Amino acid sequence: MGLFSSFWVTFTLLALQVCAGCNAATCNDTETFAAGLLHESMDWMDMYYDNARGYLFSLNAAALTHDTRASVWYAVGLLARNKADDVEQAVRIVKNVIWAQFTNESAQWFGDYQIYPEEPTVGTEQYPAVIYNSWDPNWRGFIGTTFVVMLEEFPQLIPRDVQDYMLESLYNSTIGDSYRVGGVDDDNLYPAYSNPSIMRAFMSGWVGRRTNDSNMTVAGEQYAKQIIDLFTRENTLSEFNSGTYAGVSLFALTLWAKYMPGSSVMGEYGPQMIRDTWTVLGSLYNANLKNVAGPWDRAYGFDMNRYLSILALQIWTLVGKEAAPINSKPYAMGHKNDFAIGPLISILAPYHNTLVPANTLSSLLSFPDSHFVRTSAFSPPYDTYPRNITAYLSPNLTIGAESFSENVVGGPSINSRSFNPAVAQWKRSDGSVGWLSLYAEVQALDVHVGEDFLELAYPRGNATSRFTFLVGTNGWYGKRDVGGWDDVEGVQVAVSGSVSMNYMVTFSGLHGGAGEVINEFEFWNFTYGMPEESSEVPHVRLEFEVV
Repeated sequence: MGLFSSFWVTFTLLALQVCAGCNAATCNDTETFAAGLLHESMDWMDMYYDNARGYLFSLNAAALTHDTRASVWYAVGLLARNKADDVEQAVRIVKNVIWAQFTNESAQWFGDYQIYPEEPTVGTEQYPAVIYNSWDPNWRGFIGTTFVVMLEEFPQLIPRDVQDYMLESLYNSTIGDSYRVGGVDDDNLYPAYSNPSIMRAFMSGWVGRRTNDSNMTVAGEQYAKQIIDLFTRENTLSEFNSGTYAGVSLFALTLWAKYMPGSSVMGEYGPQMIRDTWTVLGSLYNANLKNVAGPWDRAYGFDMNRYLSILALQIWTLVGKEAAPINSKPYAMGHKNDFAIGPLISILAPYHNTLVPANTLSSLLSFPDSHFVRTSAFSPPYDTYPRNITAYLSPNLTIGAESFSENVVGGPSINSRSFNPAVAQWKRSDGSVGWLSLYAEVQALDVHVGEDFLELAYPRGNATSRFTFLVGTNGWYGKRDVGGWDDVEGVQVAVSGSVSMNYMVTFSGLHGGAGEVINEFEFWNFTYGMPEESSEVPHVRLEFEVV
């Protein structure tokens, strides 16, 4: 490629190729915004690179240990930047990571990658194999898809023997991922687990075609069909409305759309699934609050302005950093480590952003009239019926909730700290965002969302039931101490229902209180119980007025 191996030239050529179909941002905007994301995320990771080891130091500053996944994300950014010895270091990182890949075919973690290179041998007595702890099966997808992007976008920069090494690694990783069966050996990979399942289908289809393994290719197509069937039921991801994982799913769907042939169901459905996902996200986005309204199936925070979400990085490439829910210092936000995926998002943005509907782009920049959003999502085997979702959005207040009946507590992710089935957010006088979220403690919830109110009921509840609301701390100039609703900044809340009005308020803080923070957010805990020996269905109504 010669001079054209530079990322900036490649980026410009790519933008020009797709510009004719661009219906989101202008191509020049996308190119500029994406380049800014690449530049800032790489400058940040540069500070963590350990040239002596060829790995990125842990982004948690964990006593100078290293991080495998972030290192690979950094490596693709090095190829994209292509300055000084960037390519040499990228190749070095890739070889280091593959050298440490798990190669025991009889192990459940075969073909996976280390979480960090200093770790003991997984599966020993001293370091037992604990899924999502000592080893993470999703690393196959995150690292494998990054290798594919390297091979697709920058083959001219990677030596042929290293490309062969990567393809061998991808083959082993794909074989290992086929070991995953939801409900077996503590694995939870079902087609409804959207972000890793979309990556899994892609890896199987792409690697199968590249290695002429027809069984692998067919397996990918069949698995993708199951994902598509769940999606097309209501044109929603099963893993619904997650600031982090909707971002990963959109990334993975971009691989379907860009790299899979039209003869593949992934190549056929990928573009429309991206459009439909953005349509829902756009309808739920409140540009005045810079937040996607709830409910959130899996959230790593309660205000997108304060925690770093992958979806926000994609919004950055669409409308620019200042208009996106991104702090001027992204690395100071909660869940900051996901800033490391910035290079991947920026590299794919010129193509991905052509698939974002114009109405969505408009909603990311300015809030339209007040409106309702009604849809549903389905996550078998946990849901007994699809989760029915309703959200009400007005200029300074959003309310969103979902009715569900499940066989677990904590949503399909079985995690009450990330599952937010009922959420309200409001804009405060200083421009900051106040928020409230129902802490998930039951297997079934009925909801009614209307203009400025939220009604919740526990159809399987009894006199021992309780409603626990996490309420964000006040803004910089607000009260530090909260004893009741009158002390909550920016909103008046009136509560009624079958619950006792003698509610309890406690604090969960970084350095004390009655409980611990959740996803790095401090909050006040408002808990409503039922009257003793009550025979009524537990239900509560909250009416909101922004002040």
